[in-house]
Amino acid sequence: MIIVGGGIGGLGAAFSLTRQGLVVRVLERAAAFGEVGAGIQLAPNCTRILDDYGLLDEAKSLGVVPDTMVMRDAVDGGELTRLDLRDLEKRYGYPYLVIHRSDLHGLLLRACRRGGVELVTGAEATSYENTGAGARVTLASGAVHEAGVVIAADGLHSVARGLLVDDEPVSSAYVAYRGTVPADLPRARSVDLGEVVVHVGPRCHFVHYGLRGGELLNQVAVFESPKALAGLEDWGTPDELDAAFAGTSDFVRDGLGFMWRDKWWRMFDRDPVMKWVHGRIALLGDSAHPPLQYIAQGAIMAVEDGWVLGEHVARNRTEDDTVDWTAALAAYEAVRPEHCRRVLTTSRAWGELWHLDGAAREQRNAILRARDTHDYSFTDWLYGPTALTPDEEPPMFAPIPLSSAAVEDTGATTAARGGALTAAGSGAK
Repeated sequence: MIIVGGGIGGLGAAFSLTRQGLVVRVLERAAAFGEVGAGIQLAPNCTRILDDYGLLDEAKSLGVVPDTMVMRDAVDGGELTRLDLRDLEKRYGYPYLVIHRSDLHGLLLRACRRGGVELVTGAEATSYENTGAGARVTLASGAVHEAGVVIAADGLHSVARGLLVDDEPVSSAYVAYRGTVPADLPRARSVDLGEVVVHVGPRCHFVHYGLRGGELLNQVAVFESPKALAGLEDWGTPDELDAAFAGTSDFVRDGLGFMWRDKWWRMFDRDPVMKWVHGRIALLGDSAHPPLQYIAQGAIMAVEDGWVLGEHVARNRTEDDTVDWTAALAAYEAVRPEHCRRVLTTSRAWGELWHLDGAAREQRNAILRARDTHDYSFTDWLYGPTALTPDEEPPMFAPIPLSSAAVEDTGATTAARGGALTAAGSGAK
């Protein structure tokens, strides 16, 4: 079979399917396999799969298993709520892990090489089509690759997605800046590298946590761009970064000087779709469900996709040990789109919640401060075992109306007074 896209989702799926005895070829458009960015958070629903793959110990050796996740108000710096990640590990059976994105990608790449996956670079897919015997991919070079099944893990701007739905990426008008700080610098020494911390503020937030065994401090600054809202092409620029955080705490503002200012990431998602399979062509990862990052599940969903597909391959072997692909792909499509729809819509809601201002911010803060540290009602639907069938998908959480908070109304205006506390985790890559 062929997998188009050599990112975390594509390589994770390749390894999963190789474990089932399939011959897998990965087509990557870049000249070399690699990942850009910095830190990534892996919740128990992902580390559970890494453990099944025999890769968790290696991942832990490359990352940090933090003790605590803390949410603070970005304006006054006060703590709003926290998760005890060691207790969370006991509840779900697997750790919460933070790791450099390139380290996770490299781990999966090495696993694929050990498993005999054929890895092809410089292979940009321009079209997909079904054939009588399976499916084919045509490359920009004119080369054609055919297989019994093609998995399109070709990202946010997926070509294959166009076979199933006519849509475009949705801009959130938010942009992310990233940067890492060596642990021996004063900035890194001023924080606990065993904590994952998010500072939530009006139309902005700031995240930090340790990486690579505590050798690095990872920082992320995210804000809403006025230029994007105005429809300008040049948006998310460094001048907007500084202006967006002007009203935040000294600690947050001091962190901006450590951001990479020559590169920023505009934040897009797509509306959920429930159709992922077209004949012998199936979507996986961001081609099917690119999310906003607020509950830190983008890469995890892609890893889950590959694991679920591999499990359904194992369940749908015929008597002659071939795969009943019609049944396997139908089972994959029966369970994954609904789960990922929940994640996409919750990620959007959580982002709105983080960025409230005025009276709604005060209501949110009051609700979060009242939360018990060991209340897992907002994470049970997400961090438990990955569902293989629709009946295994757990129920969603019950939203808490912002209006239930007893706070003094300052009269400040807000567009979200009727909203609710509706999400999980600290998120934000």
